[in-house]
Amino acid sequence: MTATSTLAKRYIEQRDRGYWIEGTRISLDSVVYAFLNGKSPESIAQDFPLLSLEQVYGAIAFYLGSRELIDAYLKKGEEEFEKLQKSCRQKNPLLHQKLKTAQKTVQGL
Repeated sequence: MTATSTLAKRYIEQRDRGYWIEGTRISLDSVVYAFLNGKSPESIAQDFPLLSLEQVYGAIAFYLGSRELIDAYLKKGEEEFEKLQKSCRQKNPLLHQKLKTAQKTVQGL
């Protein structure tokens, strides 16, 4: 391995309309949301044992270097989730209510 190839190491790949930690099934979203919620890179690496600390720092660096792009991507994902949630609520209000009740129960533990 040459010094040049070391400097060009990639940590993020784009596939399936999303961003992923290179060579894993872990989304960039997962790392970014943890980072934005105040978790340290070390804590994030502990939460995702398949990721090395280097990969976590690489993902955070990618996010910080492409913040406008990734923030827009995350916002779009949140909007799509809201639409899906609204659709489910309208199609099956009883199921939605049961899920909300279960969520409150779990949060109360």
